[in-house]
Amino acid sequence: MSMAAPHNEPAHNANVFKQPGAGPFWIAWTVGLTAAIVALLASGGRLLGWVSLVLIILSHAPLAYQGLRRAAQNLGQKISAGRLEGVISNLEDAVIVYDHSFRILIFNSAAEKIFGVPRQKILDQTIGPDKVNSPELMFLTQTLFPSLAPAVINRSRPNSFPQIADVSFTSPEKELRVFTDRIVGEDGTPLGFVKVIRDRTREVQFIKSKSDFVSLAAHQLRTPLTAINWTFESLMGNQQLGEADRSLIQNGLSATKNLLKTVNDLLETTEIEEGKFGYRYEEVDLVKFIGEILANAQIVAQKYGLSVYFDKGGLNELKLRVDSNKMGVAVSNLIDNAMKYNSKNGSVTVSLKPVKDQPYVQVAIRDTGIGIPPGDVERLFRKFFRAPNAQKIQADGSGLGLYITKNIIQQHGGNIWAESTLGRGTTFFFTLPIDPSLIPKAERPLT
Repeated sequence: MSMAAPHNEPAHNANVFKQPGAGPFWIAWTVGLTAAIVALLASGGRLLGWVSLVLIILSHAPLAYQGLRRAAQNLGQKISAGRLEGVISNLEDAVIVYDHSFRILIFNSAAEKIFGVPRQKILDQTIGPDKVNSPELMFLTQTLFPSLAPAVINRSRPNSFPQIADVSFTSPEKELRVFTDRIVGEDGTPLGFVKVIRDRTREVQFIKSKSDFVSLAAHQLRTPLTAINWTFESLMGNQQLGEADRSLIQNGLSATKNLLKTVNDLLETTEIEEGKFGYRYEEVDLVKFIGEILANAQIVAQKYGLSVYFDKGGLNELKLRVDSNKMGVAVSNLIDNAMKYNSKNGSVTVSLKPVKDQPYVQVAIRDTGIGIPPGDVERLFRKFFRAPNAQKIQADGSGLGLYITKNIIQQHGGNIWAESTLGRGTTFFFTLPIDPSLIPKAERPLT
């Protein structure tokens, strides 16, 4: 393949004179030599004839040089193109290059394998939407035109490049991730498009099987745990029990509730990753909504000896479209963390403010707690991650709360991040769109 090209370069250099661009070279030298010989013969071999010969040869040398240079460039381009073709041919991902009329220019070996079509049948052929009716070309056509595919999830913003989309098929059963980018000339003129297609079928099937196992196990655990929890709650109501027995029952009840929360977190994570969490949006007054959550949090805040404040940012009312149940989970997770990992006699402050010149509102939840080590801030929203200093304060915890919170915020069209100073506190920020058109139209799987 192309990797052998460097060893053949001397042979290629010898073939420069055979390239199409060498034509002017041969014409220039042929004409020049002919004219020089005629001048020499006409002079009878005198000095004037030899001078004419030299002058004619020199006058044709630039044209001959340009022709030879052009031929060398053509040969160099052929060598480079051969090397590039070799690299593309050996890629594990499918590569398809086509012009504006969807005429296929490059179709590598991986593309042949994925789509089951030999490149000889595809190269220089125009593949339009009408080819979807061809059994042999239907799969390829649906990939080139994702709107024709059974299921498409766009992973990139509209009208931006590269475009990234996950395309799912049932016949054949395939999961593809398709990257599409433009090919432009040196002057910025669009020349065509390139698609890089990754076959993720086995990867997605593995993730789904793992997700199905977690979901099944969590469902199987939730039923007996609910029964145990109900038993402990019933026993706590028995007034004939002594303090020692009541203490044991209280410990059992707390452990069962924590385990139930972990099981529910696992179920919610599975639903989020499959795009089946289920959102029902309604118009909600965000100021009133957060105020009610904080009112319910006051009982826990008193237990921890904390003060809770609400800075409304001058807003008396702010109507947004949210799923109140899901958003309640997200905000409660952040407030619970702010209280659990706070300092004695510390505080939790929730504040609102519109984002300047943007159709968003920003919510900040600030605590005066233990803070987060600098290297761990970026890892906060990963699944199962818990900072080491947080584990010392509270050993139990699934590490799924912030992961779930992040996905709820993003599904509402917002963003979430954190800022922290170790030993002095943490602030979680998240934004929500005021304009409902900025909310994603559909829930997307995370695979």
